[in-house]
Amino acid sequence: MSINLQIRDLVYFIKVAELGHLGRASEALHISQSALSKCIDRLESAYDAELFERIGRGIRLTDAGQLLRDRSLLIERMLDETHRQTSSLGKGLAGTIRVGAAATTAEYLMPRACRLLQEEAPAVVLDLQIGMNDVLHDSLRKDLLDLVVGPLGTRNDDLVELPIASDEVVVAASAHHPLAGRQVRLEALCEYRWILSAPSVATRQWLDQAFLAQGLPAPRVAIATSSIAAVPNLITETGLLSFLSRRNLADSRHGGGLVEIPNPLTTMARRFGVLHRADGYLSPATRRFIEILRLNHSCEE
Repeated sequence: MSINLQIRDLVYFIKVAELGHLGRASEALHISQSALSKCIDRLESAYDAELFERIGRGIRLTDAGQLLRDRSLLIERMLDETHRQTSSLGKGLAGTIRVGAAATTAEYLMPRACRLLQEEAPAVVLDLQIGMNDVLHDSLRKDLLDLVVGPLGTRNDDLVELPIASDEVVVAASAHHPLAGRQVRLEALCEYRWILSAPSVATRQWLDQAFLAQGLPAPRVAIATSSIAAVPNLITETGLLSFLSRRNLADSRHGGGLVEIPNPLTTMARRFGVLHRADGYLSPATRRFIEILRLNHSCEE
């Protein structure tokens, strides 16, 4: 069986496995059902194994079929990625860069870098996705993103970290909160409720641990949100405490309505940077964008 024939047959096989029905798969692929049956026969002959078994009017994968489907999906993904990479090399500073950014970096670090990239390489399209760090890291590992710009400290060998800036996360409150303008002990913070991210987010985990390390309960959450952008207004309206970057407190758009509740035990130092897969491909445009980010924010460290 030729390589080209194998690839074509594997693509057809994936569709049959997805739909679990030869008739529907033949319609989706725009080929006859008999041609599709011959494709499955060729694969079963080549791999010396039955790939499907009948269930009622449909079919389902055998154990051998499940293995072949999983490997076929890997091959399909690899071919797509190879096509994208080869194409990007031919285009130079062009193509699409898939960037994931945490809310703080999207607001304070990305705009200038995006402007400089567009001035230098107007043919580049930046596909920017804003999200929580855990979600973005998962998308990066699944090759749905080329890089992530956000907090560092993943401690995973599969991701490369390139630092570009530093930051501190602190307890934030409305200027009218009873604790505003005071430096208080952690015990006092336990008396109030909070707006925080999900437990899977690194800043939330750090804050919880800061309380637990002092023998205190973790902060009592009244609102859990994945939208950092919504938090400042929520703090102002609800009077709840939160845990935010100092950059948010200094933002003039909030009209001085947010203040820090200072305490060394609840001040989290962190670094921002670029993350990419250790074995991932970086196109010329992506590499140049990383250089722009690092050169224009290295002074903030």
